Amino acid sequence: MKLKLYIFLFLMNLAAFAQQKQITTSIDTTKNKIGAEFKLSVTAVVSSSSKVVFPKLKNIGALEVIESYPIDTIKKNDEYQLIKKYGLTQFDSGKYSIPSIKILIDKKPFLTDSITVEVAAVKVDTLQQKMYDIKDITPVKEGLGDWWKYILGLVFIALIAAAIYWLIRRKQKKAIEEEVYKTPIEKATSLLNNLEKKELWQKGEIKEYYSELTDIARNYIEEAIDVPAMESTTSELIVALQAASIKKKMTITPETVSNLERVLRQADLVKFAKSKPLDFEITEDRNKIQKAILTLDNAIPQDVVDEEENVLNEAQRQKQIKAQLQKKRKQHILITIVSVVSLIVLVTGFFIITKGFTYVKDNILGHPSKELLEGEWVKSGYGNPIVYIQTPKVLKRVDISKTVPKEGLALIKEMQNFGYGSMFDNFYLMVSTAKYKQETQIDLAKALEVTLKYTEAQGAKNMIIKQEDFDTKEGIRGIKGYGTFTFLNAATKSSTKMYYEILMFSQEGGLQQIAIYHEEGDTYANEISQRILESVELQKAKN
Repeated sequence: MKLKLYIFLFLMNLAAFAQQKQITTSIDTTKNKIGAEFKLSVTAVVSSSSKVVFPKLKNIGALEVIESYPIDTIKKNDEYQLIKKYGLTQFDSGKYSIPSIKILIDKKPFLTDSITVEVAAVKVDTLQQKMYDIKDITPVKEGLGDWWKYILGLVFIALIAAAIYWLIRRKQKKAIEEEVYKTPIEKATSLLNNLEKKELWQKGEIKEYYSELTDIARNYIEEAIDVPAMESTTSELIVALQAASIKKKMTITPETVSNLERVLRQADLVKFAKSKPLDFEITEDRNKIQKAILTLDNAIPQDVVDEEENVLNEAQRQKQIKAQLQKKRKQHILITIVSVVSLIVLVTGFFIITKGFTYVKDNILGHPSKELLEGEWVKSGYGNPIVYIQTPKVLKRVDISKTVPKEGLALIKEMQNFGYGSMFDNFYLMVSTAKYKQETQIDLAKALEVTLKYTEAQGAKNMIIKQEDFDTKEGIRGIKGYGTFTFLNAATKSSTKMYYEILMFSQEGGLQQIAIYHEEGDTYANEISQRILESVELQKAKN
């Protein structure tokens, strides 16, 4: 009873994870030579409507999968036996544990049994056996694979980025060109000069040239003479211009009006009748427009205003210029933000399509278990008898003596506990060792049972338990408990499905224990757990 009391109090902060299965696991032999094949068979007994998914694996633990055999189907009454075989091998001698693999039956995970196998070295007689030179490496012809998809995606993203950059540059260039002019004649003169620099009609873009040329003239007439030129036809514009000249007492010669009308009608023919003027006609039309604008500007009566009104108008103009510049600046910022966000969305979408959402989330947003797995690992020894183990972080000493009653402490000669994380974290690891004052024969199965009961008392519900033997590389035998449970967090009122693995060893006058638990379905944590368990080395206890 005292021993059970100690175990109940000493084995703390452990987790549990096991799975009732509809599957059985077997292997053709547990001992084989280096490079020889082990055939691992996994049998699932299901109904005719069930869907079973066996994983595609390159390695199972430390063994390499050299062949994944087709699934055999055997019908028995209303059930089906699906048999999947994996051909495994290893090229280093020693004892190896084939860990559990996950099988999906109707999207529910089931774990196979873990099996220990032994790989024996091949004896080579170098005296009787003839030796040969090492052959050259044979080059492997690799297929195209899926690399073209990634290149195509990168090219697509580059084109989108180039288009966005071009649009931004175009907007910026246009904004620079759209200067604020003091007078309509200054604006018209500047735009005519810019039009000539574009050399549109020399490039064959005659329609575009005439369209911009007449727009410059119409804009000037609308801004300087207050005639709705942009919305009027050629005839309406000429009539309105003549009426405005009389009203404003402008002196306009018939020749000026005639030249303006002739160019506007020529532009109508080019735009709507696909007319193609000769080069000298285009030059003459441009000169006529420029001369007509200058003549109209000179004909506009100049109102006499006092100096105070000029100052007021200049201040108002400067205020308008400042407002327009601020508006353009905001537009540029908005365009830049939209472009950057669009590019990020495109790149993220590409990787989601090619790699999957989980890959993007784990690599961009980050994943705690992934960071542990890819970090710098540490190998160290803990406790007495020493437990050598490789971990992603150095374990810190944990003092639980205050939680152990005096009656329990009276039985213990030495007790040490080391841990990382807690039951509320994504990953939790505990290494515990103890030596007793009197040599005691410990029942590891009962010790595991007491540990799991204590875990239930900490908030674990619906616990499923699996147990098997476990051998270290040095041949020290212990037991392994693993399974699942639902952890209820009393503080947050939330529940989490957890997975656990516990190793227990009993040596001379002591107990050694390694416990790991993490969230179910965390693939990175599964890799961490497997790597830790494969690194376990024990120092044999001494009296």
